[in-house]
Amino acid sequence: MYSLARALLFKLSGETSHDLTLKALNVAEKLGMLSLLYGKPAWLKSTGIEVMGINFPNKVGLAAGLDKNGDHILAMSKLGFGFIEIGTVTPLPQSGNPKPRLFRLPEANAIINRMGFNNKGVDHLVENVKQARKAGFDGVIGINIGKNAATPVDNAQDDYLICLRKVYEHASYITINISSPNTPGLRSLQYGEELKALLLALKNEQQNLSDSTGNYVPLAVKVAPDLTEEEVAGVAECLLETKIDALIATNTTLNKEKVEGLKYGAEGGGLSGAPVTEQSTLIIAEFAKHLKGKLPIIGVGGILDAEDAQAKMDVGSSLVQVYSGLIYTGPKLVKECVKQLES
Repeated sequence: MYSLARALLFKLSGETSHDLTLKALNVAEKLGMLSLLYGKPAWLKSTGIEVMGINFPNKVGLAAGLDKNGDHILAMSKLGFGFIEIGTVTPLPQSGNPKPRLFRLPEANAIINRMGFNNKGVDHLVENVKQARKAGFDGVIGINIGKNAATPVDNAQDDYLICLRKVYEHASYITINISSPNTPGLRSLQYGEELKALLLALKNEQQNLSDSTGNYVPLAVKVAPDLTEEEVAGVAECLLETKIDALIATNTTLNKEKVEGLKYGAEGGGLSGAPVTEQSTLIIAEFAKHLKGKLPIIGVGGILDAEDAQAKMDVGSSLVQVYSGLIYTGPKLVKECVKQLES
């Protein structure tokens, strides 16, 4: 059934088909069709795996970027995911980069996007999380936070702190996105003293919020796949020194070598899907070597089948996330990955 739907959707532009699919899923959820198709949601299970002090009903999550505003939490939670990550969200609403900004490369099972953190702002997202909780959803929600494009990189810390404070009471964990290639200057925050200063500020505020609310919400950092071995070592040292709770590896890549010559292969933006599978897994392995089990890793990047998910686990991931693979394979990917990682 998904193969037929995909054939029709792929006749439309990437962003149009994306929006239509999510709206259709919302309708299907309200009509009870998703429960009939996919059975009891994973989040209703009482057993699972503990990571960051959180009980995850299974090891397969939805990566950030698909549901930027938390408009589709209930629908996505019915597809078998053990956790949902929404965002990236910024303090103020922003339209993102000019269209077209999302391109499918079906010959390579890949996507290039330069969305630019288009979202309706943190207050809108928080309200959607509240409504999902009121509707009965009690699963794991990660909230991915970033900075507004208009905010200078030197003031990025302010934006992250605003988002952290606003989402803290509504998130199971919070992801600090410093690795999107589509916000100018953002990736510079992954290195050296800039990274350390940002993480120390966020950890300090996390402690303040934990003390005031009586609830400790873990912080994860999401990194790019384009790091050198030396950069990985530096980031890993900083994560351990600042006592960050988890690493998410990886975001999209700027390396387009594997899609050269393909239609849209030269488009600007981050490349995801099959071309990033190997590099993402290599980066996870490199981080695992330096972190030595002291910090859990959530593996993401080019998971198109259960074997890809297993490969991420084999090199050191505790959990995995999917996004582009969902576009090409459909919801069956979630079930197949869950089954593989539970065996």
